[in-house]
Amino acid sequence: MKKYLAFLLFVGPFHAFAQKAMYYPSAHQWEHKSPSFFNLDSNKIREASDYAKAHETNQPKNLWLSQAMQFGKEPFSDPIGPMADRGPAAGIIIYKGYIIAEWGNPSAVEMTHSVTKSMVSSLVGIAYDKGLIRSLEDKVFTYLPPIEVANEEGKDLSQNPLAKTSFIYPFETSHNRKINWEHLLRQTSDWEGVLWGKPDWADRPSDKPAEWTTRQRFEPGTVYKYNDTRVNALTLAATLVWRKPLPEVLRENIMNPIGASNTWAWTGYKNAWIVVDGKMIQSVSGGGHFGGGMFINSYDMARFGLLTLRKGNWNGKQILSENWISKSTSPTPANIGYGFMNYFLNTDRKLYPSAPAKAYAHIGNGTNAIYVDPENDMIAVVRWMDDKSMNGFIKIMLSALPSHDAKLVK
Repeated sequence: MKKYLAFLLFVGPFHAFAQKAMYYPSAHQWEHKSPSFFNLDSNKIREASDYAKAHETNQPKNLWLSQAMQFGKEPFSDPIGPMADRGPAAGIIIYKGYIIAEWGNPSAVEMTHSVTKSMVSSLVGIAYDKGLIRSLEDKVFTYLPPIEVANEEGKDLSQNPLAKTSFIYPFETSHNRKINWEHLLRQTSDWEGVLWGKPDWADRPSDKPAEWTTRQRFEPGTVYKYNDTRVNALTLAATLVWRKPLPEVLRENIMNPIGASNTWAWTGYKNAWIVVDGKMIQSVSGGGHFGGGMFINSYDMARFGLLTLRKGNWNGKQILSENWISKSTSPTPANIGYGFMNYFLNTDRKLYPSAPAKAYAHIGNGTNAIYVDPENDMIAVVRWMDDKSMNGFIKIMLSALPSHDAKLVK
C-alpha cells in the first residue's frame, strides 16, 4: 500500500509536468514550425493543403442561397437567425501543438454551423463538472423554471400543454418528461414539440408526411436522430441551468482561458428571447440550420480542437474534466459513430477509413470540421471543403508522418 501511495505521489507531479511540457499557444501568438522540423514530409503537407483548396465545396458562397438549396424542401425551413456569405476554402494543420500549414484566410470569421454543438455540450460538461447538473441521468424538466418568452413570436400555444399560462414548458409532455441530459447530448431524445417556431418533425423530415405529427415516439435513448430543434431545446435548458447567456459562459470558461480572439460571435434567432431573473437573454442556437450559431475564425476553432485533444487541459489548467472528454468520445449505443454532440467518432473507421479508430471530428455543414487525432497528436481545421473529400485530405496529411502506419492508408 505504501509503495502504491508513493507511486501516486510521483505520478501526480509528473502528469502536471508532462502537461506543461506540451506546447500551448499564447493568447496573441501561435508559433509556426516547418514540417521538416518534425521530420514530416513537407511535400505531403503541401499536397494536403493544395488538395483542400482544390476540393472546395460547390455550394454557393451566398449562404442564404446555399441553405435554401440544401433545406428549402423542409417545412418551416426559412432562416430566422443571422447568416453571412462565406469565403474560399481555408484551414490549418497543427502538429504537436504547432502550426505546420495553413491555407486560404484562416483569420476570416465565418459561420461554422454545427461545430457550435460541441460548444453547447462543453458548457453542459462544465455545468456537470461544477455540480450544477448532478447526474446526466437526471430528467431535464426537474432543472427548469417556468420559461417566460419575451417575444410572443417565440410561443406556439397550440403545442403548449399549459397554453393558458404566460410561460412555455418545453419538457412537460408525458414523453418529454422522460428525457434526461444524456439523451439530449447523444441526440437520442426524440423530443417532441415546437421551439422558436420550428417543429421537431420539420427538421430533416421523413418521406411520410402523413406521419409527421402522428407517429409514436421512440423511447428516449433508443433511436439516434440528428435534429437542430432538439439541439436548441438543450441549448435553452443549459441557458436556464447557468441563468445567463451561453456566449458569456463560453467566453469566461473556455474561450478566454484558451487564449481565443475576441472576434467570434455566438448568435441565436430573432424570436428566441427569454426573461431570466428580470433580464432579457437570447437562447442561442446550436447550429446554422435555421441561421445563427457560432461565427468564428479557423485559429479559434483550432484552439478548441487542441483543448479536446489534450483531454480538456490547457497548459496545466483543467478546463473540461478528463471524465467529460471520455464521455464525449464514447460511442452512442444507438449510433457508434457519434459521442456527445458534436463529436463524430471513427470507432469503426467508417467515417474516415484512412484515420485511426480513435480519431474524431467536430463537424458542421459546409463542410466545416475540426479533425482531432490523439494517436498522431494532430489537428486539422478544414473549412468549405466538399464533405466527400475529407478522407482523401486526411489520407494525404497522415502520409507525411515520419512513423506512419501504412495500414491506416488505403
